[in-house]
Amino acid sequence: MTASAPVHGTWEPYPAARWEDAFLSGNGRHGALVLGDPHAERVVVTHHTLVRPNGRDPRPPQLADGLPGLQDRLLAGDVRAAEDFTDGRPLQWVQPFHPAFQVRLGRPADACHDYRRDVDFTTGVVWAACAGWTSRVFVSRADDVIVQQVTGPGLTLDIDLDPRLPGAPAGLGIGHGAVLTPEGALLSLRARYPDSDRACTGVTRITVSGGTATLVPPGVHIEGARSVLLLTRVHRHTGELDVVAEGRALRDLPGEYDELLDRHTALHRTAYERVTLDLAADPAQRALPGSELLQQPRGTALLERLFAAGRYHLLSASGLFPPRLTGLWTGDWNTAWSGAFTNDANLNLQTASAAAAALPEVTEALANLVHRRLPDWRDNARAIFGTRGAVAPAHTDGESGHSYHYSREYPLHLWTAGADWLLKPLVDHDETHGTRDPRTAAALAEVALFYEDFLTRTDENGHLVVVPSYSPENRPAGASWGTLNAAMDLSAARHALRTAAAYHPDTPEAARWHALADRLPPHRINEDGALAEWAWPGLADSYDHRHLSHLYGVWPLDEITPYDSPKLAAAAHRALELRGAENDSAHGHLHHALVAARLRDADRVAHALGQVLDGDFFHASLMSAHYPKRDVYNADAAHTLPAVLIEMLVQSTPDRLVLLPALPTAYPEGALRGVRTRFGAELDLTWTRDGATAVIRPGRTHRVELRTSSGAESLLLVAGEDHVLTLRAW
Repeated sequence: MTASAPVHGTWEPYPAARWEDAFLSGNGRHGALVLGDPHAERVVVTHHTLVRPNGRDPRPPQLADGLPGLQDRLLAGDVRAAEDFTDGRPLQWVQPFHPAFQVRLGRPADACHDYRRDVDFTTGVVWAACAGWTSRVFVSRADDVIVQQVTGPGLTLDIDLDPRLPGAPAGLGIGHGAVLTPEGALLSLRARYPDSDRACTGVTRITVSGGTATLVPPGVHIEGARSVLLLTRVHRHTGELDVVAEGRALRDLPGEYDELLDRHTALHRTAYERVTLDLAADPAQRALPGSELLQQPRGTALLERLFAAGRYHLLSASGLFPPRLTGLWTGDWNTAWSGAFTNDANLNLQTASAAAAALPEVTEALANLVHRRLPDWRDNARAIFGTRGAVAPAHTDGESGHSYHYSREYPLHLWTAGADWLLKPLVDHDETHGTRDPRTAAALAEVALFYEDFLTRTDENGHLVVVPSYSPENRPAGASWGTLNAAMDLSAARHALRTAAAYHPDTPEAARWHALADRLPPHRINEDGALAEWAWPGLADSYDHRHLSHLYGVWPLDEITPYDSPKLAAAAHRALELRGAENDSAHGHLHHALVAARLRDADRVAHALGQVLDGDFFHASLMSAHYPKRDVYNADAAHTLPAVLIEMLVQSTPDRLVLLPALPTAYPEGALRGVRTRFGAELDLTWTRDGATAVIRPGRTHRVELRTSSGAESLLLVAGEDHVLTLRAW
């Protein structure tokens, strides 16, 4: 280990010229993008609920009556039968996520030397300073408010709330409000959506110390102040927001910046500091600004900082909901793919580290999304499949969980694996903490009920057939997207049924669910020796695709492992070797790395990581892009990277611990501290070229199998007693 410690923040010597480079703060509800310009500061305000009405029809298609006919046609060999299994509506995107407005602070131009802006991951404070001027911004977890303090000698500021952001629709109904108060001023901005009774309204309370405030509509002019404190909230609503009442609510908050920060930090710092990664980077590299580190993509200092930034951004984006495609942030109304929660890959990839990286706040945010929309999942099951139970959609905006985003090329309404996929992180959380959330138990039972009603067709061998079936977002060579026995659907059905049975032991339902799971067909190995993406004979694989849905059994499930099912694991590895990168999306590369880590392929993990690190995927903010060369602002890489680094070092199941399964040679020494295992222990791992040491702190007594490069052994872990393991060089 080096003498210095990894950096828990990042910094730049210049203000952000683009909103994509703005430093980020958030509390899982409100978000702030801070550009840090000392003369024309802009703080872009976001909120998880801000989605623009777009005239979509949110009902799931009423298709259940036609399902038996579709099943007959697919089983008879009509490979395109599902292409007309719709209600005829065109593809409808979910309501797009958008920013609220920007808080603008204009200041007279002067000499600005020694400029620096940074973000402290341990506190969530974005800070900028030059020549005596200082701005600090954070989003409070304790008080759900955006806090900004500006200090300096004799401050002169012009402050307003500005709706003019890229892509803002011309028909927005804008209304400004500004009144003086004894403390300073109260500003408001209402933006009513075109052709809608919905609007979003932001309110900013301004407290001026040592100066005067004068109204200059639509804002306020501050003269001669020592400091100015701004508290901002935004609401999405129908009708009109009671701005006076909101102003009173802001006035009732603590009036001092330090008290507000202390209340917030008690929650944020505790969560952020639970897990750290040290890759023994050069202290000189650790001192560099983020933009310079990004020019050294294979440096360990960059990977340390991206790990820290990924955990920080993931925590900051998770609260009311888990992260969207853009996390909690955007500076543009035209968000790619509507800034949705995209459930068929991206959401689970972004939240993949939650259990191991000790962020139950992230899992709870995902649970919030799932359980709020579960009634809509029931509607999907009834309307599309004519069954009881629940079917999750592939896309949601947070307001609706109905399946209405689909087309011929993307028959996402036929995807039945989504509920198990989205519940799997909640199950991981329960295993990690040694509890069973009754909400998760109830949701699993509903998924099992769906499979009871849906899995009624059999093949010539008596195995159940998943028909129709869909492997996001791929199709068999020479066939159409809606088909039979996608590997992901088989894995999901087996896992959902058996997990539901485990959550409801010693019941008649559990026996039925186990029996149903036993009737599902095995995975198929194709003529290339690879795990087939579709287990139905005659359906050929299409290898060049960004999704790896068929390897769901490897990651995140434990259905296929090198230890319990080596033949299937070898076939899964062959499938990974044959998989192309298609359009070089970040989520595809990192999904590849997660699967490779489970299959103990360190070289393939290193290659997939290298594709992202070398591909110019990260903005100066250390938030990421969907494509190389920082094309399309997107949180997939930023939020998924910590999960990859943990998986290559430590893996666990309720009964197994795997240490250093896929460590690339580029990282010969390091320390990962505070990770959690699914058998209820906290673990610190340090390693060098000579060997490794693991300190296990069990929370419950349990016997587990230890897997290392030396083989397997049994460990009895006793609650409250540290267990120290020493590993030889590998």
